[in-house]
Amino acid sequence: MTQQLDVQLSFAINGEPVSVKDFSPAMTLLEYLRLSGRAGTKEGCGDGDCGACTVALIGEGADGQPHYQAVNSCLIPLGMVAGRQVLTADGITNCQIPKSPLVKEPVTAADLHPVQAAMVETGGSQCGYCTPGFIMSLFAAYYDGTPDDLSVEGNLCRCTGYIPIRRAAQMVADATIQDQFSEQLVSATTELLPLAYTTQNNGHSERFYRPTQLSEVLDLLLQHPDATLVAGATDLGLEMSWHRQQYPVLISLEAIAELKQIHQTEDYVEIGAAVPLSHIEANLHGIFPSLDEMIHWFAARQVRNRATLGGNIGTASPIGDLPPVLLSLDAILKLAGPGGERTLPLANFFTGYRQTELQPGEVIVSVQIPKAPTAGTARRLAQSYKIGKRGTDDISIVAAAFVVDVDSSNQILHARLGYGGVAATPARAIAVEDFLIGQPWTMETIQSAKPILQEAFTPLTDLRGSAEYRKRLVVNLFEKFFVEFS
Repeated sequence: MTQQLDVQLSFAINGEPVSVKDFSPAMTLLEYLRLSGRAGTKEGCGDGDCGACTVALIGEGADGQPHYQAVNSCLIPLGMVAGRQVLTADGITNCQIPKSPLVKEPVTAADLHPVQAAMVETGGSQCGYCTPGFIMSLFAAYYDGTPDDLSVEGNLCRCTGYIPIRRAAQMVADATIQDQFSEQLVSATTELLPLAYTTQNNGHSERFYRPTQLSEVLDLLLQHPDATLVAGATDLGLEMSWHRQQYPVLISLEAIAELKQIHQTEDYVEIGAAVPLSHIEANLHGIFPSLDEMIHWFAARQVRNRATLGGNIGTASPIGDLPPVLLSLDAILKLAGPGGERTLPLANFFTGYRQTELQPGEVIVSVQIPKAPTAGTARRLAQSYKIGKRGTDDISIVAAAFVVDVDSSNQILHARLGYGGVAATPARAIAVEDFLIGQPWTMETIQSAKPILQEAFTPLTDLRGSAEYRKRLVVNLFEKFFVEFS
């Protein structure tokens, strides 16, 4: 890619072309919207939990076609909206919303978008702070034909309660859609062009690159060995939202075609590292039930539309939701770097807290998951569990995933027990796995395994849970798995 650096970022907000300069590429979209006077989008938690900041981007859906995608603007760095079309609650009416509250231009029912009109009719707004986020989640779902409870799972309301909001979703669920926004999708492009942007922020140079080839990423990493890679930004966006650190060089992976493919054979599924979780959810449903279950509880739709498989692995968080599932499925990573490509079992990838086997200049290319059970298997039993203080909008206290293959005599041929939140890294309970091989799949075997499992990990105590509580979860979740699949 060309190394000529531009000093402008160009995108569109509510159909209006925007070009900005002298803005940090690590500034969040939410911060830019509010600084530029587009204050209809609200700032709530800044962590991607409350949904008040939800906007819609036009992006590629799981079917490869343009779709409106609800996303948390508090987690998206400004550099990543270059070339994109952004819609906010201010921009989906049929009239111009005045920027000043002193300007009296009454909005009639005819001016409102159908999802806005439905919220008005059902009384779905009280203080109104959360309403723009609900509106944009419903807006995106409206054009997918899926306005329902799940479409607003990432939005929190503390005033009205959810009954009126659910009624609003039901009102527009069967609508026939043909308007300027549906027409906009027909003509929209989701192609992301290469970008090299630079600016000065507080006396520090900041660069943002969006290459379109994997080879270009590797070249950039050679030139900038301290660069930060960013794909969906749902994890890194938390740091940006709270201005915790500087990012002199950011390299976006979201335009790399090699990282966004899903391939299936009779023997395995290979998932590109930059494939959003919502695409995995839609395109691989039913193949790996434990993966389906964990993705459902991973986070809300706004996050799943952006979060990637490679990102969840690459951050090496001990409480990442997907690594325990992938460990239980014997996933294999494909890595690329200056020396070429190599493969590595995920079980050998994590070396310490937030540390991995990635070498300088290497990136995760894909994750390969075997399909076939062990030879002689009569039944494969697989499930995952996530324990958190909330459902979809929370991190794990403990996450666990289990795979057990049994033969026709109910003898255990293969066992994998993956855990997160109980050690410095996601890890398998290998001693218990070894104990289970050759044993009958019975409650007596489970009871015999429990003392070994009780000592398999040494978790920490923190604000989310005590070490003793986590140890009990390690054991009880495996027993729960047996009860459900005995």
